[in-house]
Amino acid sequence: MAVTIGIIGLAKSGRTTIFNAATRSNAATGSYSQSSSANVGIVKVPDARLSPLEEMFHPKKLTPAEIKYFDVGASLKGGTKDSSFSGELLTQLQNVDALLNVIRAFEDTAIPLPAGGINAERDLTTMNAELIFSDLTIIEKRLNRIGSQMKSAKPPERAALEREKELMARIKEAMEKDIPVRDMEVDEEEAKILSGYQFLSNKPVLMVINIGEDDLPKAAEMEAELNTRYGGKNYRVIVMCGKLEAELINMDEAEATEFRSSYGLKETGLDRTIRASYDLLDLISFFTVGPDEVRAWTITRGTISQKAAGKIHSDIERGYIRAEIVHVGDLLTAGSLAEVRKRGQLRLEGKTYIVQDGDTANFLFNV
Repeated sequence: MAVTIGIIGLAKSGRTTIFNAATRSNAATGSYSQSSSANVGIVKVPDARLSPLEEMFHPKKLTPAEIKYFDVGASLKGGTKDSSFSGELLTQLQNVDALLNVIRAFEDTAIPLPAGGINAERDLTTMNAELIFSDLTIIEKRLNRIGSQMKSAKPPERAALEREKELMARIKEAMEKDIPVRDMEVDEEEAKILSGYQFLSNKPVLMVINIGEDDLPKAAEMEAELNTRYGGKNYRVIVMCGKLEAELINMDEAEATEFRSSYGLKETGLDRTIRASYDLLDLISFFTVGPDEVRAWTITRGTISQKAAGKIHSDIERGYIRAEIVHVGDLLTAGSLAEVRKRGQLRLEGKTYIVQDGDTANFLFNV
């Protein structure tokens, strides 16, 4: 399953322009209506290790990892009140792995400035408030339901409901002080309970500061300074010119590379967004290789071998015996799996082996 990112942003922030740049799409820009559907784009994750693996195995199929982006063109605050706003959008956002919040930092005579002008900190605060508003609606409904359930609950169920009620009340109190769930201190058991609610303010956030072309020379300095201020465990900041990146996707690769270099940009906006998303979510890739398919799989850093096997198929996880592991660097240096075995570099690992970035794995199982 692809990593999923929900793109949000205030009106006139350039949210859909960033979506187009990130997905090589041409979604219509300039509107901010209560739409019943999101723009959706799926992109292949660039990985320089795939090409040499393809040359080695000549597979029938080459499958990079994928990221799915949802561009939600509606106000979350309005979405919780307005019955004309499809619940599908809110469900899509609740199921994403992270949020990409586009913040306007450009001036364009064709696009009116928001009231009060350009102010990234204000826009961050506003969007944070909208996420919290959506979550508060969920909490209030759950507290009402707990109250009803407790009337007929048996003692063991009542104790669990009391713990959940206390947690919900504490979370609600913090939210009313504009503290998002991701910034709250909770223990392991509480975190497990909260994960079931898919609170939007509990999602990691990649902040994209959307600048104008005139500000590109100072983009790197701006990005470093903003990450010092806003970066952290659940936050990353990147600075890019969405308008320029969206224009470059319509050029041929050589022309776009030359044009990008003239601005001192070493990689595409898409590549930077993917790299920052992987860093934010602490994701890595492992590979399965062979004549039928060479494929990259995305997992969270620290995933044990048996759980990684489950990414491929639940039967492999259930019937897991062991895994044959070799790092892609050793495989490419050796030139073949036969040579890897000859050199003694193919390792047999058990269920609890922690899969490393760049591992190639052959899972042995029995069901």
